[in-house]
Amino acid sequence: MTDRRVVVIGGGVIGLSIAFHLAEAGVDTTLLERGVLGSGASRATADVVRSYFAGNPVSSALAVRSLAAYHAFPDRPGTELPLRQVGYLVLFTEQEQVNAFKADLPDQRAAGVDVGLISVEEARERNPLIGDLPLLGAAYSPQAYISDTTAIVTAYARAAEQAGARLRTGCPVASIDTRTGRVTTPDGEIAADAIICAAGAWSASLVRCAGVDLPLTEPIEQELLTTDPLPPGTPDIPVTLHAASGLLVRLRGDRLLIGMGYPGPDRKAWRREVAERLAATYPSLAGLALHTAVTGLRDASPDKTAFIGHQPGTPAFLYATGFSGHGLCNAPAAGELVRDLYLDQDPGFDVTALAMSPRRTG
Repeated sequence: MTDRRVVVIGGGVIGLSIAFHLAEAGVDTTLLERGVLGSGASRATADVVRSYFAGNPVSSALAVRSLAAYHAFPDRPGTELPLRQVGYLVLFTEQEQVNAFKADLPDQRAAGVDVGLISVEEARERNPLIGDLPLLGAAYSPQAYISDTTAIVTAYARAAEQAGARLRTGCPVASIDTRTGRVTTPDGEIAADAIICAAGAWSASLVRCAGVDLPLTEPIEQELLTTDPLPPGTPDIPVTLHAASGLLVRLRGDRLLIGMGYPGPDRKAWRREVAERLAATYPSLAGLALHTAVTGLRDASPDKTAFIGHQPGTPAFLYATGFSGHGLCNAPAAGELVRDLYLDQDPGFDVTALAMSPRRTG
């Protein structure tokens, strides 16, 4: 199958997964990355791999499939991924949140997610740091792990190269011509039988060049914060989301890693809001100084579900973008689906739910 030449644009965890799966299938694969591998959205993650995405069973199904692939990854020669199981806890303080969880539960279970509604007492047992919140209950999924995104990027890069893929860094793409299959870079043109866009926050202009009208929003800057060292004896806790505010916390060493939406233009105001919500949710941590842990640009879609699709032809054009912060959890499945779409194989997944459609633009 080496007579087929494919160019993958984007060297984050999505692009590397695609490059690995194609090269493993015998496709002549070249990956182009504008910076260093994993320098886009892949560097601005909380290093959490989970399967439950509330209200989004499609992303959950991708994550369930991906989690199984991550667990199998140590079987790859010379690779092993760190996965420490901690669980995922979602705190409900409003009845509407409980109702929405119950309505969503059948679809989540059908997607293969292990998640259930637990009592207030069990929520506080699982996370003893929770203060006097007006909790009505919580969702708990044991299928959540702390990993290391850099290790995952490195493992996929190594596996892709071992399978025969060429990874070119410091090689931005200036333009693509899907009529001729030519990709223009500062080092010259590359001819391909298929072009695959997995460029994250830089995808919009590339898919437009291919005549695909994806409703990608403008790139969003993500910032994660970290605290000063926690008090001695701080218990281990699950990854915990306060549903009403979006405050997400997890332990990282002797500190807390924190996310809460996106900073927006007034970063100081956002930080004050994070500090206030942290103190209200976890009073024992009130007053801990907050510092920037990492920042990075994310791609986003209107429904927070990835766009994965295929325009057949010679040359072909495929895309895998708009992961909206779910990329680390969806990457293995995304690579498998793009491979199967290109090779016209049964992906074992309803890919129509991921392609561009009027329903998704509504």
